[in-house]
Amino acid sequence: MKKLFLVRHAKSSWKDNNLSDFERPLNKRGRRDAPFMGKLLAQQGVQPDLIISSPANRTSTTAKFFCDEINYPFNEVLLEPKIYLADSDQMIDVLHSVEERFNTLMLFAHNPGITELSNHLTDHQIDNIPTCGIISLKLSTESWEELGSGSCEFIFFEYPKKYF
Repeated sequence: MKKLFLVRHAKSSWKDNNLSDFERPLNKRGRRDAPFMGKLLAQQGVQPDLIISSPANRTSTTAKFFCDEINYPFNEVLLEPKIYLADSDQMIDVLHSVEERFNTLMLFAHNPGITELSNHLTDHQIDNIPTCGIISLKLSTESWEELGSGSCEFIFFEYPKKYF
């Protein structure tokens, strides 16, 4: 059984106008929420075989906080440029290329693409995955190549404002 966790990056800072969108860091709330949400997954025993993240600062930093909580080596995170601001089709292309030996995958990305992806893969529609929100899905197939419209079962939706 294959599992997919979709994670939107934590809240980012807009303070420094000299930084590009790609370089924006997490703000105070983001630095609070990312470890908290990672710990929530650790308490549920979530242990991904592979983590793929957008290389944008806010996204890779969110992934780093999660890695620290779930004991996943950050140096093994695949920083995939194709995910930066990608739409759902671009993310599906990346997911189709995942080796079949990986059964549990975590993807750190951006809106609106991550929400579009979740809504495309399951019949459980969500208006907006908030910052640091997590969607858990179970694939109805044993192949990443067969991932597509309606191919996943919705398991859960977690986000920081449920707790803070």
